[in-house]
Amino acid sequence: MKRYLVLTMRTPQFAPEVLAPHYAHLDALKARGALEAFGPFTDKSGGAYLIRAESLEQAQTMAFADPVHATGSSEVTVHEWNATWMDTRDNPA
Repeated sequence: MKRYLVLTMRTPQFAPEVLAPHYAHLDALKARGALEAFGPFTDKSGGAYLIRAESLEQAQTMAFADPVHATGSSEVTVHEWNATWMDTRDNPA
């Protein structure tokens, strides 16, 4: 499987009430074994999460099902990411 970095950047239409469904979406990805890491940016502009998927299309399907995308609260982009782990103890592969 490949890794994909999902960026979620807040739009002017961002609605704080979408955060609970967004975190539920991330919990579902974690339960499927697809979510490796996630977190908000400290400047409150959005956040990112790292998922595993077989293809870009599968990763986009997962990311675009995120309520922050579906409601227009955030612009969501997906990038295949060849991450380099500096310490093999931290390598989740």
